[in-house]
Amino acid sequence: MNLFSNKRLSQGLKYGLLSLASLVALAPVYWMLTISLKTEADQFSSPPQWFAFTPTLAHYQDAFINRSFGHYLLTSAIVAGLSTILAMLIGTLAAYALARFEMRWQLNQHLSLWILSTRMFPPIVTLVPLFLMMNDLRLINTLTSLVTVYTAFNLPFVVWMMRGFFNEVPREMEEAALVDGDSRMGALWRVILPMVTPGLAATAVFCLIISWNEFLFALVLSQTEASMTLPIGIAGRVTQYETKWGVMSAAGVVAMIPILVFALSVQRYLVRGLSLGAVKG
Repeated sequence: MNLFSNKRLSQGLKYGLLSLASLVALAPVYWMLTISLKTEADQFSSPPQWFAFTPTLAHYQDAFINRSFGHYLLTSAIVAGLSTILAMLIGTLAAYALARFEMRWQLNQHLSLWILSTRMFPPIVTLVPLFLMMNDLRLINTLTSLVTVYTAFNLPFVVWMMRGFFNEVPREMEEAALVDGDSRMGALWRVILPMVTPGLAATAVFCLIISWNEFLFALVLSQTEASMTLPIGIAGRVTQYETKWGVMSAAGVVAMIPILVFALSVQRYLVRGLSLGAVKG
């Protein structure tokens, strides 16, 4: 009887903590969603109207039809998508080289640590040099500058992550492909990459989220409407005269959708360990 009661108490405690964690995580999202659907009068009503209010889509119309948030969204999608693809392409090849080719004087380990160390310093210390370089190259206010910077800052993360996944794949798998006459690149493409697909998906999701939400470099390197990304566009609605909470919340809700869709589409790959564990076993 006591064992049964303890089990029910444990189950109740577990679900209670899960419910509390879900509530804490979802409360800001619910607040933003309701603000985007409320009129300005309802937004500042006291006491706050959490559920009983008349929804309106006026803020979405104002943001994406009357203002330029649609263009900001497209710019963010291009910059985040291209930088993620480039970082994954270059970083995966670099990680494979570090994981598979032995260098003298343990250069593999040293290079890996040097690459990772570039992620440890604050990004703001590179802001002025990057601005001067982009200015000399006449790339200020272009998407090329943002794609270049985001790719460079995502590369160390991709290299470090993918190197760990490649190390978990036994060398015998690609050696068997090489014995069968396949080339090194062919073995990588047809044998190794399918086995590290969960790692590719997880790394790509993190790179996309970092690029999508980046604010500091976009604020300095993009100063025109044509090159402005969504985070900068949303922050621009805070002025010394007013703050457009409804428009900002509407843009924030729409900004969540692409990342959410991408994460859900690769969700099955994020459950890492099925293919790699099978190989290791």
